Amino acid sequence: MTNLKVEGMTCHHCVKAVTKALESVDGVRSAKVDLEAGRAVVDGVADVQAMIAAVQEEGYQASLQAG
Repeated sequence: MTNLKVEGMTCHHCVKAVTKALESVDGVRSAKVDLEAGRAVVDGVADVQAMIAAVQEEGYQASLQAG
């Protein structure tokens, strides 16, 4: 599991966009995006930088979150 901090989400459309972006990355099995917490929990063995890039392509900021 990988925890990402996601900034810039303001609504459930944002959650869907980030979820779709993350799940399009090779190696991601599933992504659970939490609007209120501003984070995503990703299951799989994908490259962290590829996940961050996918989120950024959708217009949001992402970074690796400890824990």
